Amino acid sequence: MRLLRAFFHFLSFAALAAAVLVGTIDAIQSVSSSDVVLTSLGNAWLNLDPESLTLAELSADDYMSADIWRPYVAPVLAQPAGVMFLVLALLFWMVGYKRTSFAGRFAA
Repeated sequence: MRLLRAFFHFLSFAALAAAVLVGTIDAIQSVSSSDVVLTSLGNAWLNLDPESLTLAELSADDYMSADIWRPYVAPVLAQPAGVMFLVLALLFWMVGYKRTSFAGRFAA
């Protein structure tokens, strides 16, 4: 169980690092263009590996319902990448979090 928590904490750290990286790139592009630039998750994925995006869409159509991509996945891909990585970092941290006991560290 301890190893699983450490794994989720590592995933949280990786997602947080990705959010900082994407946020830095967006900030540099915003300053250089004198306009607010927010890279969407879909555009970031498309720039990183276009074949895997196409493969994910085809897999969603083949293995799940054909109508799952447009109403559920496409709106998520339209969100800013930095925000989505921050949400992922929070979710991974919450999964790996261990609550302290109610009675404290001296409980039996």
